Amino acid sequence: MPERYRSIIDVHVILPRGNEVLLLERQNTGYCDGMLHLPSGHLDEGEPIPHGAAREAREEVGVSIDPADLSLVAVVHHRQNPHLARIGMFFLAEKWSGEPFVAEPDKAGKLVWADPRVLPSNTIGYPAEGIRAWLEGDRLALHGWPTS
Repeated sequence: MPERYRSIIDVHVILPRGNEVLLLERQNTGYCDGMLHLPSGHLDEGEPIPHGAAREAREEVGVSIDPADLSLVAVVHHRQNPHLARIGMFFLAEKWSGEPFVAEPDKAGKLVWADPRVLPSNTIGYPAEGIRAWLEGDRLALHGWPTS
């Protein structure tokens, strides 16, 4: 009998300010360094999904978010390569405390506020798909999967 499918769960936080959202420039991670991503990370074992999203926002950009203030706005099933897929849970945080800053300078360069409808060209496709899904009201999006 084949082993049950297991997937990595990623949590992404969309922090809006006016007509822009916050992105971080990745550096020294080995994955898409120099490109832009939302505050995000992996869900920890035994951690409720909204708590993981709030934790990642605090760890990466230093803001405090009550998990109850996060709204799930999209789920992206991302195929990173033919042997690895992930499930991304995209949350909108309309309330938080603190001013965002680069809280992990060993993993991120600068912060960028960007128009979510016209993302910078160096935005990673996976979070860009989650942002697109949120804007268009798509609750589920596929990214990186064959179209046929």
